[in-house]
Amino acid sequence: MTVLVTGGAGYIGSQMVHALVDAGETVAVVDDLSTGFSHFIPEGVPLYIGDAGDENLVEGVIRSHDIESIIHFAGSIIVPDSLRDPLGYYRNNTVSSRNILASAVKCGVKKFIFSSTAAVYGNPERTPVPEDAPTRPLSPYGTSKLMTEIMLRDTAIAHDLHYVVLRYFNVAGADPRLRCGIAVPGATHLLKVAVEAATGQRSKLDIFGTDYPTPDGTCIRDFIHVSDLAQAHRAALAYLRGGGRSDTLNCGYGHGYSIREVIEAVRRVSGRTFAVDEAPRRPGDIMTMIADTRRLRATLDWTPQFDNLDTIAAHALAWEEKLLRERATAQRDVVPA
Repeated sequence: MTVLVTGGAGYIGSQMVHALVDAGETVAVVDDLSTGFSHFIPEGVPLYIGDAGDENLVEGVIRSHDIESIIHFAGSIIVPDSLRDPLGYYRNNTVSSRNILASAVKCGVKKFIFSSTAAVYGNPERTPVPEDAPTRPLSPYGTSKLMTEIMLRDTAIAHDLHYVVLRYFNVAGADPRLRCGIAVPGATHLLKVAVEAATGQRSKLDIFGTDYPTPDGTCIRDFIHVSDLAQAHRAALAYLRGGGRSDTLNCGYGHGYSIREVIEAVRRVSGRTFAVDEAPRRPGDIMTMIADTRRLRATLDWTPQFDNLDTIAAHALAWEEKLLRERATAQRDVVPA
């Protein structure tokens, strides 16, 4: 039985591929490498470079590798970018997902795990936010993911398909073994930006909005370690293989940290200070987003291993320092013309 991972060379997808391989699974990857890196994929895992929305490509991979389940990560994820380019997000996220589902149905794949987002909730009426909370996304990014959730639900009703939707809260950190992490230039993840500031790659970090009605005036997020998130997907796959019914689950830890608390954690683990500027709120930003994880914990056999802000920050910092060492080595190896 082979698992197809779309977007498997990206930040979260590559961690998923490593987790599957570590568990003895057979894996194939489709990724266009727009934000992924082929060297993140373990040796021996076939990589098909191309658009995950290309039905001919995906159908060929499914048939060649006898794919029995799909874990779908491929897509665009930056909220401000989605406000500037909504049609691009509907193409990359919604249309491509539709095509992957069509390929799954055509080729008889019966298990599907979808990478969704807490952005589908918008500004929740209460926190922690449960899965049955109203879905009112504030950005095309959130809407594009919600549209895919709806397509997945309707497809499962019409065909022999079972799925788990995992609504991510804020993914952070890096592989504890430093095999993969965030490496895309200009990444906007808070932990990534903070460790870049701590390592001198940025002159400062901006806090967008300091006048929210929260204890320190900044937004609050539920940060989940990328490795724990990958293990939640493995648990979801085991659940579906065991005959579990289709479900939608929040994926977080169930408690939150403010932007200022995250900054202080990075300062703590790095032993360094860095400049922080206060900037106006950004359109589409959500004030407080914390997961109600009771359904997740009751449904899946999943116990997080890295539910600690300093641990998450330390892994993000270690990954960033590894990238800096690799860049320095590459520069030394360059032979002048």
